[in-house]
Formats: sequence, structure tokens, C-alpha cells
Amino acid sequence: MSQPRGPLSQLRRGHEELVLGLLRKHGPLSRGELGKHCGLSRTTLYDILAELVTSGAVVTASAQETPRGRGRPAETLTLNPDAGQAIGIDFARRGLHVAAVNLAHEVVGSASEPHPADLSWEGRVELAERLIGSLTGTGSGALRLGALDAIGVGVVGPVAGPTAGPMGGPEGGPSSGPMGGPEGGPASGPVGGSAGPDAEDGGQEGGGADDAAVAEEVAPHPVQVLLRERFGVPVLIDNNTRLAALGEAIWGAAAGGRDVLYLRLSHGVGGGLVVGGSLHRGAYGLSGEFGHITVEPGGARCGCGGTGCLETVASIRAVLDAYRAAGGRADGVPELLKAVRAGDATALRLLDGVGARIGEVLAALCNAIGPSVIVIGGELAEAGGALIGPVERTLGEHVMPVSRHRVSLRRATLGEVAGALGGIALVLHESPLLSRYPAGPDLALEDLMNP
Repeated sequence: MSQPRGPLSQLRRGHEELVLGLLRKHGPLSRGELGKHCGLSRTTLYDILAELVTSGAVVTASAQETPRGRGRPAETLTLNPDAGQAIGIDFARRGLHVAAVNLAHEVVGSASEPHPADLSWEGRVELAERLIGSLTGTGSGALRLGALDAIGVGVVGPVAGPTAGPMGGPEGGPSSGPMGGPEGGPASGPVGGSAGPDAEDGGQEGGGADDAAVAEEVAPHPVQVLLRERFGVPVLIDNNTRLAALGEAIWGAAAGGRDVLYLRLSHGVGGGLVVGGSLHRGAYGLSGEFGHITVEPGGARCGCGGTGCLETVASIRAVLDAYRAAGGRADGVPELLKAVRAGDATALRLLDGVGARIGEVLAALCNAIGPSVIVIGGELAEAGGALIGPVERTLGEHVMPVSRHRVSLRRATLGEVAGALGGIALVLHESPLLSRYPAGPDLALEDLMNP
């Protein structure tokens, strides 16, 4: 699909988005009505419309009714929901989330389902296929796989970019070091190998330094190959937490923000950054590893190989273990949240301490990066004020005074499909947030398209 490559291309894309947005908001409009709404010159508007009609994004609607005696009814244009569709899939550690949009950028549907952490890639792709199938149907808004253009995928851990060296981890590939992923597992970059999906407790699997020395090409991630076989379309892949940050920055709590810090508190702890209006990926896809910032020197061992990381304090397992060790009873997050709502002193005291550690990390990041918006998502964020309150209090205590009243702390709004929606944005590659972002990571895309 097309992507902006320079100022003029970005300007044109902005004009196209303006026209598509007007048609989404107002429904079928004539060229004259579009001209009144958009403010573009007649020549520019007609040029943009011609391109949209040629691409199939816009089609002619039925002629609008006009009073008698005023000549032939004006031709109206409308969005073509069947022109093309994109699917986003978030392969999270213990669950799978899918979302689909049409070429008009309208969400066709979404679906989610939990699964065991040790489910194989084949099993996860089968589950994805079933969830995608649940979005198909005969209604006007149903997903039509025949119109599918591409799939954007989020996976746990660092994902090497188009020109980056091999990354290793759970797929059995080589590794350049004991760096874990934003969800707390080992690095899961698009590297050769087909060992099972993410190990529950992190740790590096696969080859050592000798393997890394001879591995010069980045092979497709197993999930890319499996999805390509099933759907026959390009599959782009990136870190799922970074894609969730992208989703929140486009459609969610931070929509419109140019400097955004996103933190997800789930089975792992990770995040993403929007810096100067662009999603930041970092060298070798390692941006957003907030869960591996040390908060307790000499503390518990982390899956990344370090000790005392934020993830050892603020991940779901860490919080539940600490709650049970303090005498609480909870088999999962729902029971913990129930205890919080009931005013359980043990749960509230625990979350106050966890929130303080999170606030310290966020304050340090704010002082280094200077975001205007901080978004907190993930299952633990559902604790609401019991967790967010201490985060906000500690953030205020440690951030530079000049920034104290300039940073907006918000809860995520997109829920569990944020990563899937970010995958769709990666496929469309039309958001200004991606203007300086690789069109991949798709180094193996040609191989996928020409097996």
C-alpha cells in the first residue's frame, strides 16, 4: 500500500484524509458540497477525488433528490466499504485480539479470546483464523476476506527493523544479549527458528554468540509465514505494546498528542513513545522497555536476566504473588479488583506501593523525554484510583516542578484491542505518527509475497 515519502506526498495524503473524513462524517456528498466543507481549491479537490475514485476508496452514490425545475440532480460520492480491508492481530502472552477496518478506516469489528501461555504458534494462528471468521457474515458491515489487503501483527518482545541485525529469543533464534520484551518475555524478533511461543518466565532460548556471528539475514517470524499461508496477503509485524501505544495515540486516550508516553501493566510491563508527532521505535526495535528499569536494586530476578526490574513489582504475576504473600486470596486479576472495590486494606496498601514505584519510573522518564500525555493501560489499570492515584501522587513528587502541571495522566480507552488497532495503523501506514517510521518491519516481505 502507498506510504508518504516526502512533504508533498504527506500533504496529498492529508488532503485525502480530509475528504475521506468528510464522507465518513456527513455521508454521501456532491463535489460542490465537499468543496464547501473542505476549503480546497476546485482543481485540488477534483484531483484528489479522481485518485480516490480510481483507487476504489470512493464510489458514486445514487443521485440525490433535488427540487423540480433545477436541472439534473448532482452526482454524489460516498465511501466504498468493500474496496479493501485490513486486519490487525495482537498475539499477547495469554490472549489473542483481532480487529478489522475497511478502506474507509471504519472499524468492521473486533474479537478477543484468552489462551494458555504455552499455546503453539500453529494453535495461535488457528485461533486467530477462527476469530477473524467470527467477523465475517452477510451484513453490510461484515468483514469480506476477498477484499483483504494486509494483516498487521503485534507480538511479544523486541522486533528487529528492516535493516536491523538478528534479534533472538523464544523462537529459537540467536540473541545479542539477555534483553527481554516489553511483555516480560524474551526477545521475539522476526528471526529464524520455530520453537514454541513466548516462555512464561522469560529467559533466552536458542543459539549463542557463534550463531549470532554467522546469522546475517533476518528471517520471517513464524507467525508471518503461517498467516501468509492462510490468507495470502502481506503480513507486517512489530512489538505489540508499541502498537498499542500507536493505537491509543491515533484513536484512543492520547489522540492528537505529539509527545506521548504509553505504559501497559499486564502479564509483562512495557510501553511505547510518540516523540515529536512520530512513533519512536529505537535502535533494533528496543524502544519502550520500561518494564526493565530497575526499581529495587538486588531485588527479584527478572525474565530479562536482570534483578529488581519494574516488571518484578508491577506485572500481574508479581502483584498477585505479593497480595497472596500478604495474606490476600486471589486467583487472578478479577478477584484482586473485587477486593479493591470492597475496600480490602491489604489490596489497597499493596497497590499504593506498586503505584509509587510506577510513579517514580514515569517521573524519571518524563524528566528525560518530556511527554505532554501519559497513558496507562493493561489489566492492572482497571484498579482505577487505587493504583492511578498513587502513580499520580508520586509522579507529582518526583517530576521537575516546571513539568508538574503540564503532564496529563490518563487511563487507556481502547482496551484489549489497542494492539490490534495499532497493527492496522501499521498496515495502512497513513498516520502522520508513522511518517518517519519503517514501512515494515518487512525485510522478509518480498519472500512472503513470492514464496
